[in-house]
Amino acid sequence: MPAMSTNTPAISRDEATRGFLFALSAYLMWGFLPFYMKAVAHIPAPEVIAHRITWSIPIAALLLWWLGRTSDIKTALRTPRTLAMGTLTATLITINWGVYVWAIGNDRALETALGYYINPLFSVFLGAVVLGEKLTRAQMVAIGLAVIAVALLTWESGGLPWVSIVLALSWGFYALFKKTLPIGPAQGFFLEVLILGIPALVYIAYLQSSGAGHFGTTGMTDVWLMLGCGIVTAVPLILFANGAKLLRMSTIGIMQYIAPTMIFVIAIFIFREPFSSERAVAFALIWAALAIYTWSMFSERAKNG
Repeated sequence: MPAMSTNTPAISRDEATRGFLFALSAYLMWGFLPFYMKAVAHIPAPEVIAHRITWSIPIAALLLWWLGRTSDIKTALRTPRTLAMGTLTATLITINWGVYVWAIGNDRALETALGYYINPLFSVFLGAVVLGEKLTRAQMVAIGLAVIAVALLTWESGGLPWVSIVLALSWGFYALFKKTLPIGPAQGFFLEVLILGIPALVYIAYLQSSGAGHFGTTGMTDVWLMLGCGIVTAVPLILFANGAKLLRMSTIGIMQYIAPTMIFVIAIFIFREPFSSERAVAFALIWAALAIYTWSMFSERAKNG
């Protein structure tokens, strides 16, 4: 789920409303995504990822054709640096998708919620370390609370909550390197799935030829689920990209908590995942950290006018 993004300073009320509806639709789709991932949990995660990539390509291609931006992709494919950065971001998003799909299928949705809660705090930390951005005292406190929460979960489970950490790290670095792509978000997404498309198709062909694939060999339900992977992958990303352009950073900053909160509720009350007292304290620390971080963000904005 994307981190915050800067936006055009002068935004009309109609544009803000449209942007809000775009972003809200994206976050709601991400929030309900665990149900879809549960439906494909009987299919190995690598196969699901391969189909997410494959069926995202025609959706992203149609969008670029409709926008009249196909020339951007032609330019990108002829630029080695853009291809290299596209390959890097494609690798990071594949890791993120893979861990997420695996975690939902293995009853660890709660850990994915934690990972996406940690993500904005990790992005702030990354900005300070990599980009030299100055941390405020409130941001340092928020990051410190997140570290304590992770340490508590490590003690509770006897090992690092690696699902949460990998999700936060992969998406944080993805968002960071995505900024270096000299093309728009829709073009960047198409470039990523295009780069991943060949290995994904080769893997699907191998599975089908060896009889291990689920596309057309295990019933039409699996066929439709695999085809739908493209929709649930591409559509929210496209909606978010359009919404982020029309909203203030502070608005996106608040809205990004919608999806992990929905996943948290679904994990506890619908999937019935265990929620120990240690986990409750860890999540309380994360929520306190996010409250401090959000307050500091609004305070900084008010100070700067």
